[in-house]
Amino acid sequence: MTSRVLVPMNGSEMAEKALEFALETYPDAEITVLNVIGVPSWHMGDAAGLALSSDLSEAAEAQTEIVFEPARELAARHNTKIKTIVGVGNPSQAITKRAEDFDIVVIGNHGSDLSSRLLIGNVAATVTRRSPIPVTVVG
Repeated sequence: MTSRVLVPMNGSEMAEKALEFALETYPDAEITVLNVIGVPSWHMGDAAGLALSSDLSEAAEAQTEIVFEPARELAARHNTKIKTIVGVGNPSQAITKRAEDFDIVVIGNHGSDLSSRLLIGNVAATVTRRSPIPVTVVG
């Protein structure tokens, strides 16, 4: 029986579809949404601002609200509450490490633009290969 579901989300349409799938497929499970903030660097867009923050965790959590709020709204439409967690670092590594505490990972196939498709598609593929638990890729 699946009782704990991990849904990595990044704000993309495919990630929302993955959450929708999890909510519909596992209505009695505890669903946790994970948003991973990449390690700050000069070429990572919004994550670069994290490098200037005095409290990396606090800044990361503030940025993840952009992902978590729509996720909570989607869960509310299914009369469900979700848990949320923040990871920092390489997305596929953070997801795989967190997966150990769950029964299944439900992940979106890719983002909506080309760079997201390449990055998220690679993340989904890596998580599928390295996960210690089953992974469902929603596409």
